[in-house]
Amino acid sequence: MATATYPPPPPFYRLYKDYEQDPTSAPEPPPPIQGTYQLYGATYTTDDVLPSLEDQGVRQLYPKGPNVDFKKELRSLNRELQLHILELADVLIERPSQYARRVEDISLIFKNLHHLLNSLRPHQARATLIHILELQIQRRKQAVEDIKRRREEAQRLLKEALGTLEGQ
Repeated sequence: MATATYPPPPPFYRLYKDYEQDPTSAPEPPPPIQGTYQLYGATYTTDDVLPSLEDQGVRQLYPKGPNVDFKKELRSLNRELQLHILELADVLIERPSQYARRVEDISLIFKNLHHLLNSLRPHQARATLIHILELQIQRRKQAVEDIKRRREEAQRLLKEALGTLEGQ
């Protein structure tokens, strides 16, 4: 029985045998998947939509609608979380057997906080992209200024050299 250090390549490499002479001879890549698809037994969708808390079976603690004041609601939920954590500490000291309800309340607050933060992700992505593009523009402007400065310096040196040669 012969063994190889490396296994042979998959058979579809033959589809690319004429690629060096004719790059258009390679097969086209498959089209992107649209809609739903299965991966490792789970169903996924290509639509990037944040499911609502109701769709996830979680009670929403902040007002519904498109005009949510995220800053106010995040602060409110944070204060509520702090209060519930203090209550949990109280319950654990006085009646340890009744902690489960407090933990569920804290879990609900965390899920609402997490959902609110996830709804801000598109805005964060846009702001990050704008920042990156502004930095690129700034770097390119600096590079152009540096090139102009070096060109002027080179022209000055050439004029000095020409003046020195003419003076001799």
